[in-house]
Amino acid sequence: MSLFTEDCLAGMRARLADGSVDAVVTSPPYNLGTAYSAYDDRKSPADYLDWMELVVREIKRVLADDGSVFLNIGGTGKNPWLPFDVASRFRSHFVLQNQIVWVKSIVLPKYTLRSYPQILEDMAVGHYKPLRGRRFLHSAYEFIFHFTKTGDVSVDRLAVGVPYQDKSNIGRWGVGQDRRCRGNTWFIPYRTITSRRKDRPHPASFPVELAEMCLKLHSRERTRLVLDPFLGIGSTGVACRRLGLPFVGFDVDGDYLAEARKRIDLG
Repeated sequence: MSLFTEDCLAGMRARLADGSVDAVVTSPPYNLGTAYSAYDDRKSPADYLDWMELVVREIKRVLADDGSVFLNIGGTGKNPWLPFDVASRFRSHFVLQNQIVWVKSIVLPKYTLRSYPQILEDMAVGHYKPLRGRRFLHSAYEFIFHFTKTGDVSVDRLAVGVPYQDKSNIGRWGVGQDRRCRGNTWFIPYRTITSRRKDRPHPASFPVELAEMCLKLHSRERTRLVLDPFLGIGSTGVACRRLGLPFVGFDVDGDYLAEARKRIDLG
């Protein structure tokens, strides 16, 4: 594991050779005024997107021809176009091969739970952040854009697959195993925490399981090096530690990087 307290542009240019990275799993700052410790998340929209363009160019340079980029980004009620504005900067350099919706919380209506009579009402599952205003709905999902250079990169769908509920489908579809594609909606709730400062000391992290699923989808066997240019507290690095994959990450905040090292060491 190689972690650097360094701006990702400078770090990628100085430390990573052309085509040396097989998978990128990352979530950049969203430019929504998030209170990071060492980064100003209040650029003008034009400056922010121009900066992202520079990052995209470097990612393209270091990415292998058959590599994958998994970009996690979400919008807000006030800025719903943000994910697409950022994705459009990737569009000039990559092909959007898959678009995945990361569902963070969901409500299961009571009528869908008839086989669970002990559940008496609609059940909300997953992370929920209440809103104070009256204009917008709670944002219960974010995007994971899967970019490749050609749009023709093989993925390991069954590595993140699920068992068939109707086992007769195993023979019907000639698959020979109890495993089917999960599809492009992934329900991955945040783990419950008792203290943000202690348990998740970063205002905009994603679950380790999300990074794990992205890397499995790309294929562990074809992955020599994973990059996260916006390391944060190291969720991608922890996923790489669990999967036994080499990893390099950058962050301008030394405190976040120290927390990332601690989490990666614990696995």
